[in-house]
Amino acid sequence: MAAVASGQESAAVAGTGGREREREREPSPPLPARHTPLTPGPRASRFQQVLDSSLSHTLAKISWDNFAACYPTIAAQAPGVLRAVQKQMVDRLGALCKKEFDSVLQSRNVVAKLNELEMLVSEAEHRRDDAGVAEPPIPPHMLPPDQVLAAHLAPHLAQQQSQLNAKLQTVQAHNAKLFDDIQKQRAEMQSLMALLQKVFEDIDGANGQIDDVADDLAKETRMVEAEMTES
Repeated sequence: MAAVASGQESAAVAGTGGREREREREPSPPLPARHTPLTPGPRASRFQQVLDSSLSHTLAKISWDNFAACYPTIAAQAPGVLRAVQKQMVDRLGALCKKEFDSVLQSRNVVAKLNELEMLVSEAEHRRDDAGVAEPPIPPHMLPPDQVLAAHLAPHLAQQQSQLNAKLQTVQAHNAKLFDDIQKQRAEMQSLMALLQKVFEDIDGANGQIDDVADDLAKETRMVEAEMTES
């Protein structure tokens, strides 16, 4: 019985360890999405103000004077009717434009994205303040002339440097090929010089042998001549 109990405890411990390992292998849950308020922030409110201002300026072009100038006869004979038509047109056009603007803002989720941008800018400003930036960057118009000139010339100089580097690499490759050719020619000349030296040595050896034979032939010739003279 004790052995059975021990086996059951071991199995329970193994099962618990297996479940713990499975939980360790499971991926961690994703981080929650950043909460973005739907109430228009400063940027979203300013964007809406710009849209309203642009629409108001556009509708202001359909003023009574401009509308009456297009229909002078009706303006003179029935101005009340023409004013009513002008007002209905302006109101109708304004309502349609606002409806279209609202549809685009909702479909593009503009308010939430502008609020998120507002939060990112605010966080960046806080991080910049926490980092303790010593001094703000110098405006471009306050930079010295040599730095401005260097900034304008930097792209052109970089292009010229790349071209010169390419030409230099080409010349170096050509010089390396010429050096290899010269080395091969030198090796060939040395082999030819060694061959000529051997030929000269053979010629000198042959001349020495000919000199020895020539002396013997001269002696024999003198002896033959002497015998012929005595006879």
